[in-house]
Amino acid sequence: MTGFRGRLLEAWDRSDSLVCVGLDPQIERFPPAIAAQPAPIFEFNKAIIDATADVVCAYKPQFAHYAAYEAEGELKRTIEYVHQRYPGIPVILDAKRGDIGSTSKRYAIEAFERYGADAVTVNPYLGFDSLEPFLDYADRGTFVLCRTSNPGARDLQDLPVAGRPLYQAVAELAATRWNARGNCALVVGATYPAELAAVRAIVGEMPLLVPGVGAQGAEVGRAVSGGQTAAGTGLIVSSSRAILYASSAADFAAAARAATLSLREAINRARRSRV
Repeated sequence: MTGFRGRLLEAWDRSDSLVCVGLDPQIERFPPAIAAQPAPIFEFNKAIIDATADVVCAYKPQFAHYAAYEAEGELKRTIEYVHQRYPGIPVILDAKRGDIGSTSKRYAIEAFERYGADAVTVNPYLGFDSLEPFLDYADRGTFVLCRTSNPGARDLQDLPVAGRPLYQAVAELAATRWNARGNCALVVGATYPAELAAVRAIVGEMPLLVPGVGAQGAEVGRAVSGGQTAAGTGLIVSSSRAILYASSAADFAAAARAATLSLREAINRARRSRV
């Protein structure tokens, strides 16, 4: 299998890991020696990446954390560094884009050509024509927001549509009409394990990006049990703050590695209890 899906399958196998480290910089939480650097975000990310690259399946930089610091250049350098130093690890740009088709074309160019991301997160509220420019990049992944991890998700995502919750309608569209190139995937929060299991039943083997573990408090075992495929993969379990800021001292990278290993072990225990 080629394209993003193939790279992800190889990363799952090579690292024996479903862990994705979210690269969400907050300079005020950096160790002083890093914060004083000319490019503090890149140096922080580089240290985290070097410490964790052999035990993750992906990295996920969140766009707003760079734009807020006017650090888009450091975002680009971070993605380039992963591709050059660890070319087998996919990078998912968490940008949650979604607009009318002509604007989405520009957003797709931004994600895939300017930043060189392997995948991007998108918002489906405007429908297929807002997603199509991303899906047209057949070798890249497009992660559609389905059942998000935040408390307010129920405000809209549980609304009934033809006798079922809206998030399930999104899951079916993603698995069928939107997935003609096999490069569509979904975002489903670990904070809602029952809904995660329902989505898995709808979409089959489709990759699911699963935020919400760590600082958001989701229970890993239930999320993995409900969301994994029959092969024990299918999930990209994302943790950001609990890994990045496991220590605010000079040992921050070693602490991040220890936190990543701990999460990988917890996930793998849950995977192997079923398969």
